This record gives sequence, structure tokens and C-alpha cells, in this order.
Amino acid sequence: MVRHLIPIVLGLAVLGIVTGVAAIMLIFLGQDWADALFWMFAAVMIGSALLVVTMRDIIRCGLAMIVCFGSLAGIYLILGAPLLAATQVIVYIGGISVLILFAIMLTQTKDAPSRLVFQTQAVPAAIASIVIAVVVALAIGATDWGGAANRIRLATADMASALFKDYVLPFEIVSVLLLAAVIGGVYLAKREKGGPS
Repeated sequence: MVRHLIPIVLGLAVLGIVTGVAAIMLIFLGQDWADALFWMFAAVMIGSALLVVTMRDIIRCGLAMIVCFGSLAGIYLILGAPLLAATQVIVYIGGISVLILFAIMLTQTKDAPSRLVFQTQAVPAAIASIVIAVVVALAIGATDWGGAANRIRLATADMASALFKDYVLPFEIVSVLLLAAVIGGVYLAKREKGGPS
């Protein structure tokens, strides 16, 4: 019983810390709601991304990935890119995540072993993560960002016109490839155990 309560208490503590920092930003530092929401979405995204790579139950990892994608869509919305936010929700949450969850449910058992294969590579993954973080930090520090006065709003009509006039063939090719991947996944999952491999 206590073992099941520890993650809940930890999650509530993290949520309280994030909400407290957002309240401090709003009240004492004079920030606006966009900055506070950005902080909350970023904290939820990082927390759910950590859950994706640390939990043992693969179905819950997929659900945490959906939360991570949803938080990223919220960040896109705050930054003034509603088309990217809608694409994030439709393509990644509505398509890729559901596809991954169905592929997991069709092909894998739900109970993970005590030591998963990717957990045996934790040390090389941690080293690679640190190297990538250093490279990204150096790239951010060496870039002259040239701040914009206002948030730039993306013109959805221009984007839709370019997508469905100039790039309609690549768009349809990706659609056919995704459909082929779904059909192949269902075929591989429904093979008879004694049949050809």
C-alpha cells in the first residue's frame, strides 16, 4: 500500500512546487500568465519525459509520452504557433502515440521483466545525454538570438496553401507510408505462432 502511495505523493509534491514557482512569478516577479504557463508546461513535459524512460510498465510509458506531447503542444500555443500545436495534437498524440500503444498491445506482453533491455544501456545513454546537453548549451550560448519585439503569429492560410498546393505529393506519400506501417504492424501481430516467420 505504501509502495503505491509514494509515486502519488511525489507527483503531488512536484505539482505543488511547479505551481508555487508559477505563483511567485505572477505575484512577486510581475511576470504575465504566458511565462507562468510556459514554466508549468515545461515542468510537466520534462517530468513526463523522465517517466517515459524510467517506468517499467510499457503501457504507462506510452501514456506518459502522450502527456509529454500534450505539454509541447501547449508550449507551441503559448509561443503563438497554433498550427504547430494542432499538428502536435493531431499527428503525434492522435496518430503516433495511439499507433505505438496499439502496436505495444498487439505485439508485447504487458508485464515487463525485472530488467528491461534498454535499462542495461543506462550508463551509455546517460553519457550521451550529457554530451548532447553540453553541445546544445554551447550552441545556444554561441547564437545571436536577436530578440523579437512581439510574438510572431503564424499565418495558417499561407501554411495550408503551401502544404496542399506545393507539397501535396510528399504529404500523400507520408500518409501512404503510415498506412503501410499500420497494416504491417497488424499483420505481424496476427501471425500464427507455428506459421512462417
